[in-house]
Amino acid sequence: MRDHTKLKAFELADRITLMVYQITKYFPQEEHYGLTSQMRRAAISVSSNIVEGCARNSIADYIKFLEYAFGSLKELNYQFSLACRLGYIDNKTTNEFGL
Repeated sequence: MRDHTKLKAFELADRITLMVYQITKYFPQEEHYGLTSQMRRAAISVSSNIVEGCARNSIADYIKFLEYAFGSLKELNYQFSLACRLGYIDNKTTNEFGL
């Protein structure tokens, strides 16, 4: 079993999750069950799949869960792009979070 806390990928995924929670708390209320929820779920999925992959015994399973994490990250990337185009994230917020 691998220690996920020693992986740079997990550290970055965890930081992204915290960032997504901070950013989405300012989204419109009508997005609470829409884009806000989807972005938070995708962000948590990245970290969670890394953790689950590390708990697997086989290399094949480990890689499979890293692939799931990458898929969730790509999903989050699209959702972030959509939030920008909808005007939920402004340039100030983008700069504050280094995006």
